[in-house]
Amino acid sequence: MILDDIVKDKKIRLVQAKENVSLEEMKEKALKSTRQSISFYEALAKPGLSIIGEFKKASPSHGKMDNKISLESRIKDYSESADAISCLTEEDHFNGSVDYLMQIREMTKLPIIRKDFIIDPYQVYEAKVIGADAILLIAAILKDEELKSLYELATSLELDCLCEVHDEKEMERMLGLGVKIIGINNRNLWDFTIDLNTTKKLSDMIPASLREEGVLLVSESGVLKSEDVVTLSKSKANALLIGTVLMEAESPKALIKDFKEVYESYRD
Repeated sequence: MILDDIVKDKKIRLVQAKENVSLEEMKEKALKSTRQSISFYEALAKPGLSIIGEFKKASPSHGKMDNKISLESRIKDYSESADAISCLTEEDHFNGSVDYLMQIREMTKLPIIRKDFIIDPYQVYEAKVIGADAILLIAAILKDEELKSLYELATSLELDCLCEVHDEKEMERMLGLGVKIIGINNRNLWDFTIDLNTTKKLSDMIPASLREEGVLLVSESGVLKSEDVVTLSKSKANALLIGTVLMEAESPKALIKDFKEVYESYRD
């Protein structure tokens, strides 16, 4: 399975990373960081639809991205139209790098989420050091106690967490953990197929009381055209995380503007 391979390779990468910079050193750097985090939560909580524009070089399902514009131009467009930025830092399957996130950090004032397969406190400390404002925690690769521990560590470092689910069982687990931002991945993490109805199906499981208390919903993956945004508007998601179509667009800014207008016009 693809997810198993990714996690296996991530464990190898972690051993190598700790040989270069030990856990103790990375922790010390994170605790000494004086950079004030930019609230990822607040960027998604404001009225209307928020868009998280993603930067990635490749993906297992799509292959290499057909980039039409430079990194600088893309981040400029994101900064002028999106509400947050997602940066892939996974090396082996997405061609990501912490270097990309550090470059983007110098180009924008938007909050940045480190999108990776986080399984170890080392990665949380590293996220703080490289300038991330939030991290992704994936229920499919973490036990409840692991997710809770990583969540609490991130919170102590003033990092927000996008806590991702992709089926009913994972949603039940997440609702019991008291997290603030739930991401619903429309992509099956085992075979990487897409079903946009996943967001509607799982969003219906979130009690209205939690939404009223400020729990946010992010729909991830699968948006390629305006009709996809119409489908997702029924879920009352606070934000959409969009990658491939924005990476391959000649004008991400225009596309984001269109998606927001379509969402608002169809939202119940």
